[in-house]
Amino acid sequence: MSDVTVIPQGLIPTEQPDLFFEDNAVGRLKKEIWDASEEELDAILAEYGVPSPCEWARPGAYIQTTPRHKLIENRRKNDIVFIPIGCTENHGMHLPSATDTLFVSQIVEGVRRYTEKHRDGHVNLALPPLNYGSHPYHHLGMPGTVVVRENVAREMLIDVMLGLWNDGFRKQILVNNHGHLWMLESAIQQFQKRYQLPGIFRVIDWHRAVREMFRTKERGGGWDTNFVHADESETSLALLLFPDMVDMEYAVDTEGKAYLPDGHFDKSVDPFSRPSRWSEGEGHFAIELAATPEGVVGKATHGDARKAKRPLAAILRYLTLINDEILSVFPAGTVPPVEEVTLRTEAEMEPYLREPQSEGWKPVYALPRIGQDTLA
Repeated sequence: MSDVTVIPQGLIPTEQPDLFFEDNAVGRLKKEIWDASEEELDAILAEYGVPSPCEWARPGAYIQTTPRHKLIENRRKNDIVFIPIGCTENHGMHLPSATDTLFVSQIVEGVRRYTEKHRDGHVNLALPPLNYGSHPYHHLGMPGTVVVRENVAREMLIDVMLGLWNDGFRKQILVNNHGHLWMLESAIQQFQKRYQLPGIFRVIDWHRAVREMFRTKERGGGWDTNFVHADESETSLALLLFPDMVDMEYAVDTEGKAYLPDGHFDKSVDPFSRPSRWSEGEGHFAIELAATPEGVVGKATHGDARKAKRPLAAILRYLTLINDEILSVFPAGTVPPVEEVTLRTEAEMEPYLREPQSEGWKPVYALPRIGQDTLA
């Protein structure tokens, strides 16, 4: 047998024998970030203005904080909207309960700053509709974690998506930072089954999107431990993005309690390609209140802002790529072919796809439903 590593066609090798990147725009982007020096990472983050304070109340940062005439002017150049999705959740004594929402908001704010400088029309941001999110069963009972029933959270998000579509934002990217991905996927599916609207609708679990950048040291990365919750990874991200809200004096290290041998369920960013994601079962480990009442699952004391630079640079570049590639295929004001992505006709949709409040335009709320509705 030969000891020569055979590189599959279409893949870019790295120094790690088990790590390859696809030879396409996404793979090449990840390879560039994987190989980047700290100085190069600093330069990329600086292009996006990262770190910067959260901009929830900054004039012009979000749809809701922008004068309407400016909003319309920009939407005619770029009709993509990034919707940050977070929650209110106990992240230990050393972090705030808005940690997930802050992470994802500050990431998309960086993309807005970058596209504002380097593109003809910047991405639009919607203030987080889910500051209180849905949660897996094992979070129940944790003080500081506010659990919204998933049908309520899903319906809230569906209504937000419909309102944004009605205002001309027909390319919607949900950027998630919390453990309710199944609910967000369901929201998109139910939205389309119910309304059947042409557009681009996608959810991105941002940390999974750049999971390679969370590799541990034994696998060629820079982390001591695998990403779990309020641990080394999330503490490092917080120290880089909002250090004034972090008190490392209260950081602790913990370990969850599992009943089965390891290998069945993956960690938060699916580093091992195991048979099930962490969210695909319950009962095989103790609930959070019993096993890790500290609100931390992992080694928070290992947090270091420098470690967070690579994954943040990767997601900023990736979200920029999404913006560019969507607009290259469907420029502002256009959508995928009606009769190829819905069961509606182009003629039926014509007045609803016009510029909002222009002559002949009809609001989407007047469109007859043909889908599988779950509500009256």
